[in-house]
Amino acid sequence: MSAASRRAALPSWVRRLPRLSGLPVRRRLAYAVAALTALVLAGVGLTLYGVESGRIDEDADESLSHQLDHIETVRNENDLDTGRPYASSDRLVAAFLEQSLAGHNEDLYAVFSNGDRAVQGDSNPGLEGSGRFWPLVDEMRDEGGVRDLEVRGQTYRVAVKPVSIDDTTAALVAVHNLSADREGLRALVLNYTALAVLAVLVVAALSSRIAGSLLRPVRNLRDTALQISEGDVGRRMVVTGNDDLADLQRTFNAMLDRLDAALTAQRRLLDDAGHELRTPLTVLRGHLEVLDPNDPVDVDDTRRLLLDEVDRMTRLVEDLLLLAKARRTDFVQPHPSDVAAITHGVVARARGLGDRHWVVDAVAETTAELDEQRIVQALLQLTDNAVRHTGPGDEIGVGSAVADGRLELWVRDTGPGVEPQLRDRLFERFSRGADDDDRFGLGLGLSIVEAIATAHDGAVVLDDTETGATVRLRLPLKESS
Repeated sequence: MSAASRRAALPSWVRRLPRLSGLPVRRRLAYAVAALTALVLAGVGLTLYGVESGRIDEDADESLSHQLDHIETVRNENDLDTGRPYASSDRLVAAFLEQSLAGHNEDLYAVFSNGDRAVQGDSNPGLEGSGRFWPLVDEMRDEGGVRDLEVRGQTYRVAVKPVSIDDTTAALVAVHNLSADREGLRALVLNYTALAVLAVLVVAALSSRIAGSLLRPVRNLRDTALQISEGDVGRRMVVTGNDDLADLQRTFNAMLDRLDAALTAQRRLLDDAGHELRTPLTVLRGHLEVLDPNDPVDVDDTRRLLLDEVDRMTRLVEDLLLLAKARRTDFVQPHPSDVAAITHGVVARARGLGDRHWVVDAVAETTAELDEQRIVQALLQLTDNAVRHTGPGDEIGVGSAVADGRLELWVRDTGPGVEPQLRDRLFERFSRGADDDDRFGLGLGLSIVEAIATAHDGAVVLDDTETGATVRLRLPLKESS
């Protein structure tokens, strides 16, 4: 059966009640706390009422039992009038009424052997005139016992004890008004109920206020998400407290940071691609427009030129995609890596880049948590730059060392060095020297190196040198155990 069918089967007054799922969370929490409080208070009240009511019944039974047992004590004594044992049951119950006092909310009666009746103190017209009391006493007179009697909304506990001496049998009747005893309990219950209702209202108000305070970060989260959906991606939540909701705020801000970084990278990729692809596309279009299809030489020259431009655009797109991926958490995957093996491996690979005097400056004999493939990629990019700016036989050095608790890997050359006006923006995208042309790349290589260093929580720096250039990766040393 569906939820709609189950609701349709409910009584009409139930269906008219507001659905909790449509109420705000704050109000639902307040209602839930108030309902739970009401249930607890009701349970406590009912328990107390049951315990106190049972105590009243026990006290009534004890009092009636004491009255009925006391007549045996009187029986074992001599008659005060004659100084001899009691001559008859009638005299015994009459003497008992004279000597005894009824307890609170109790009445004592005597039923003589001839059927006459007597009462100690004032009579109880409501009980005696009910038409049910004396028939019940007559019914119990021979066997005795205890029974409850309802008379005009009052509950009485009636105890009858037959008393026999010689051939005469009388009866002692003790009556306890249970309803009178419970008047105080009923007043207590009414007061308790009033206080409980007041307590539930106070708890509901306080829980609503507390829930509103606790849910304020959630409302801020909603407002922030709304502003972000309207285009304000830079908005962040103010983290308050140090609880689960504070963790939620921090997690949400971290998610926004990643989203903002992804959108920034996407916009930058589109801007860079649009800017850098415009020139080669213009070149392609221009050569195709002036191409003479009937001239084989012109066709062959144009073909080679167009293939070169396509290769250039391919390298550009691949580098831009790599830089866009640098923002992803899985861009680097560190694992225990032998730094010495990386250093020697880079030199071995770099020998094929050009006829240079390759030197290993230093080797760090340590194992660190690195993404070996990315580190090798960065160092080979630096060695490729060094080859481009040096000539045959020039010295290029590669080294690694541990300094000040950091791992450093570097590539140095003996070329002309870096132009002073380029030093501050050396690692920006598409940064190239004044004398560089497309043969020396697209100006993305050092940006890729910086992205790899940053992904390792490190940095890339250009040393101050009198000759040549030394580019150094400085990475936090996370030694593998």
